[in-house]
Amino acid sequence: MLAISDAIVTEGDSGTVNLEFTVSRQNITAGLIESGSVDYTTTADTATEGVDYESSSGTLDISAATLPMTISVPVIGDTEEEPNETFTVTLSSPMNVMIADESGTGTIRDDDSPRGPSGLDTRPDNLTCVAPARPTDDTTVSIGTPYPGLGNVGTSTKLLLEPGSEDRWFVLLQAGQIVTFPTTNPAVATPYIDLTETRNISGCGECGLLGMAFHPNYPATPEIFLSYNVEPGNRSILSRMILDDVDSPGGGTTEQIILEVEQDFGNHNGGDIAFGPDGYLYFGLGDGGSANDPLARSQDTTRLLGSMLRIDVVGTGAGYNIPSDNPFAMNAKCGPAANANDCPEIYAWGLRNPWRWSFDEPTGQLWLGDVGQGALEEVDLIELGGNYGWRCREGTANTGNASDCGTGADLIDPVTEYGRSDGRSITGGYVYRGTAIPELTGLYVFADYVSGRIWAARPDGEGGYFNDQLISSGLNPAAFAIGPDDELYFVTYGGGVRRLEPTGTPAPGTIPDLLSETGCVDPDDVTQPYPGLLPYELNAPFWSDGAAKERFIGLPNGTDINVDDIDGDFDFPNGTVIVKNFRLDGDLIETRHLMRHPDGNWAGYTYKWDPDQGEARRVRGGDVETFGGQDWIYPSEGQCMECHTSAAGFALGPEIAQLNKDITYPSTGRLANQLETLEHVMMLADPLPAPAASLDMLADPDDTGLPLEDRVRAYLHTNCAQCHRPGGPTPSTMDLRYSRTLAQTNACDQPPAGVDLGIPNARLIAPGDAARSMIVARLQRRDIHGMPPLGSNVVDSTNVVRISNWINGLTGCD
Repeated sequence: MLAISDAIVTEGDSGTVNLEFTVSRQNITAGLIESGSVDYTTTADTATEGVDYESSSGTLDISAATLPMTISVPVIGDTEEEPNETFTVTLSSPMNVMIADESGTGTIRDDDSPRGPSGLDTRPDNLTCVAPARPTDDTTVSIGTPYPGLGNVGTSTKLLLEPGSEDRWFVLLQAGQIVTFPTTNPAVATPYIDLTETRNISGCGECGLLGMAFHPNYPATPEIFLSYNVEPGNRSILSRMILDDVDSPGGGTTEQIILEVEQDFGNHNGGDIAFGPDGYLYFGLGDGGSANDPLARSQDTTRLLGSMLRIDVVGTGAGYNIPSDNPFAMNAKCGPAANANDCPEIYAWGLRNPWRWSFDEPTGQLWLGDVGQGALEEVDLIELGGNYGWRCREGTANTGNASDCGTGADLIDPVTEYGRSDGRSITGGYVYRGTAIPELTGLYVFADYVSGRIWAARPDGEGGYFNDQLISSGLNPAAFAIGPDDELYFVTYGGGVRRLEPTGTPAPGTIPDLLSETGCVDPDDVTQPYPGLLPYELNAPFWSDGAAKERFIGLPNGTDINVDDIDGDFDFPNGTVIVKNFRLDGDLIETRHLMRHPDGNWAGYTYKWDPDQGEARRVRGGDVETFGGQDWIYPSEGQCMECHTSAAGFALGPEIAQLNKDITYPSTGRLANQLETLEHVMMLADPLPAPAASLDMLADPDDTGLPLEDRVRAYLHTNCAQCHRPGGPTPSTMDLRYSRTLAQTNACDQPPAGVDLGIPNARLIAPGDAARSMIVARLQRRDIHGMPPLGSNVVDSTNVVRISNWINGLTGCD
């Protein structure tokens, strides 16, 4: 199937310049075209035929060998100041071919507007478009930083308080190290144990050092237990470390391997361990990885995967014993892979990925957060011999695999669950038993790693629970812990240590329900921005299902923007509002506000426009509405923060390489560089490090005059790198920032860690073969395996073709 690209070119002052449209195959997995043809013709839009461009028509003779092909339309240069103008090229009369995208829009960029050294003379006076206090509704907590002098300790998977003295925190680093720091006034984390000195720790996205538990008689019995993955095969290891010195282990420390479990794929390792109130060691394991548990491990009790294990390791030497009341206690021990009988180590099963779980000390209950597939995240109360239903059910929803569980299976439903509008990866927590927040006493508190939301599971009065959102943290909680003050702490994946703290008086209703009341629109015309906003444009815009966008910055008076020295990301001050309008067919359909509230936390809010364009009304919890046959997604507050990640600096577009371009400022009519304008009107905290012409500049993916690789890498940076970068909210190790070399992306010629979508010999990027490239396959989908994973219902077919052509042209990863 054929598709024609959009194209853009600067007109020049005289003569002609060619505006080039690319005709390519849209579906790269379809059969080869033997031979065929298609006609094309130009049609005027705002550009005038014969004045702005030369009329063109003709026939393309097509075969697999000739694609992609180029249609060149001469654009006529002039010195007349005018807006950018457009016309279309339309494909028709296909012979032996099919057309998927028949029209390409050609944009003639005007270069005759008056240009000055700055687009503005003075800084916009922003009196009203300022972020208010963050809405708290019934929220009773805030996020505190208990150790401001410590900083981030590294890529963290677990936080534990040392028993006994309770004077020291232990943090597990995914790469295989344990570090410690004191619970009072820490300034630095101290190395404790480094497994990489003796073990080949697996580096897959969800692998590494995942679990730790202190011996029940620690420190009198100087033993700790660890759960981690090693190569080859990402095997899960449960081991006992016998310490020669609990304060600072040395060369006399020895390790005993207790249990090994073979993993099928590189994700869903679970890996958490803890001693229960019965003195036994519990070990949570995921289903072996990939998607939909393709090998049905979670219902196969002859394997250890997809289960909660329980074993006796106290006083057993290098081995372990089986508790007599385990469901299959009489059978022979299992591991590392297939076994003849049901495994006696199993305590409960039917789990997908029990990333974090905990015991409630007063009740002995085991609360567990099980990460969902594509619809539901769940909280389970784990019981001896319980089957929690995966892969027959995801939460309370049937998956179509009911036969895996048998006709008479007694499946246990979660006590509560939530859907994709609230998050994508549950982080299990603890039942709150502190004193600082009495409203939470006895409630199970948990979070979502991706959206950053934190909830308490409250009884609903009917024997069940409902999720009471406490706060949207804007962080990526990786693990909770109980501190020396009995309060709840958590560590972020990036290594920041935080604590839940009581708030003062709630301030509900701070976000207006009507856009006209936000102070961010012109009081005389709600469709126009407030004059105190600064317009901006991006070199490589985000894909938003074909919508046109207008962008503005509301910077509070008296504040300025810091620019990161490494990536050029903009760090906005508290009170900032980033405004973005979306239009389909010229009509406003949505306005989004990304705010940095006075407390420093970011949050996103969205408004839906009335059909008459007279007002826009706040959407809570997300919505979908159809415009001209297209389903438009209004994201929930939680979904906003799944894309606006802490790793990417929350405000995604504003950065040096994106804003290093000329735009025409509506208030002055001047064409000027955005960075130079920001510097001129003193909106930057420091001068630019160099003239704008020598700073990084992302390529416009639609600018056919630029190298294809630059355009593709810019597109991936904009649309993917907010998540696929170090510290991002994905298990993948891909780093798709444009500043990385192709080899440094960890994507080129690399197999996928999880699902391969049935593609033989799949690679994230397969040089020379887009058909084997997972990036292309996922960009072409809009299901649970599609990318982006939310907020889009329409495939960006033009850029799928571009990325495919780029990959097909690669000869290696250098």
